[in-house]
Amino acid sequence: MIPMDKNTFRRRRAEFMGLMGEAVAIIPTSPVRARNGDVEYLFRPDSDFYYLTHFPEPEAVAVLIPGRAQGEFLLFCRDRDPDKEQWQGRRAGPEGAVSQYGADDAFPIDDIDDILPGLLENRRRVYYSMGRHPEFDGHVLEWVNEVRAKARSGVAAPEEFVDPNHILHEMRLTKRPEEIALMRRAAAVGAEGHKRAIRGCAPGLFEYELEAELLYAFRKGGSQYPSYPPIVASGANACILHYTENDAPLKDGTLVLIDAGCEIDGYASDISRTFPVGHRFSPEQRALYDIVLAAHAAALAAIAPGREWPAAHEAAVKVLTQGLLDLKLLHGAVDELIENGGYKRFYMHRTGHWLGLDVHDVGDYKVGGAHRVLEAGMVTTVEPGLYIPGSDDIPERFRNIGIRIEDDVLVTKNGYEILSHDLPRRAEDIEALRAEGL
Repeated sequence: MIPMDKNTFRRRRAEFMGLMGEAVAIIPTSPVRARNGDVEYLFRPDSDFYYLTHFPEPEAVAVLIPGRAQGEFLLFCRDRDPDKEQWQGRRAGPEGAVSQYGADDAFPIDDIDDILPGLLENRRRVYYSMGRHPEFDGHVLEWVNEVRAKARSGVAAPEEFVDPNHILHEMRLTKRPEEIALMRRAAAVGAEGHKRAIRGCAPGLFEYELEAELLYAFRKGGSQYPSYPPIVASGANACILHYTENDAPLKDGTLVLIDAGCEIDGYASDISRTFPVGHRFSPEQRALYDIVLAAHAAALAAIAPGREWPAAHEAAVKVLTQGLLDLKLLHGAVDELIENGGYKRFYMHRTGHWLGLDVHDVGDYKVGGAHRVLEAGMVTTVEPGLYIPGSDDIPERFRNIGIRIEDDVLVTKNGYEILSHDLPRRAEDIEALRAEGL
């Protein structure tokens, strides 16, 4: 794993607090969720909380108080408990929150009701994302009301709630070098998983066997989590955008679309490749694949600082639409089909999204009603595709073919860098990779 030191998070907190003014920010982590019976889902911290604290445990709340003489960063967390740690794993405790994670002060989470109301006194604003963790909202309101009850004694209560998302998500949108290093690693590990799946494919296997290759490579590469449930979609399943059953047999003559990525210290990769179950694309599959590959190249060419966010999508749509016309799967004029959305029967999603601590990462796509302008340090996916249904009006040779090519792309000062560059894209290179496993 590529470590980030405490100074990284201290800098982030200082930047955030510098924009808060006379306020208090309350940022809880995600709760533990029950899966079934007494089994819990694998815990993953809330991304905003983790961005500011790097604290990996559940039942924790960060409190940021600019200008507080006794310390601006407070952390409430689980206390050390040898009996519970014997069953559930080690805890940092308040002492570890200070020594390991840079808190100015830390307290047991069980003491939060006694301590936090006092921290709200005489602060005009509370930065808190109401509705994000509904079960926690009631606690925040109780603490504010407790302070309001002291009004006759001269204590001022907060006057307004402010959502911290605008500040935090703008900060998260542009990645710093230490974040980019983690994302390069996540992309490299993700690419290795795809290579294992491509090499390991064979007629008669099941989709879940390729999923197993992915997960093996992710874990071996140091990832604790996939970025999202892997999509391993063969044949007609590839026309289902978020297919996750992954239980169908792999049939010779069909394609497999894999959309999968992993996290390294919270930072995600998101990669898609499409390849033949056998050793070569059929002519029809190759024709569609080359259209998608050309759209991918056109989208990349539209990425650079100063370019508007939709430019990559618009470039990809134009290539895809012309390609569909050339194959006579669409009829008409390119501009008309784009304007009236005729192409959307075969391409119904956008060509990319922000990537970072969340696979569909935070950050507005419009600012003040205008399209976002790309800046160095932003990371986006580039993921054109074509999905040809099995309808009677489609020539049989093209039916039930789904193709997507997706890479993770960093905007640089001079253009872009493909973070997932380790994984081939050209059809002949995909076929060569397939041949390694035959």
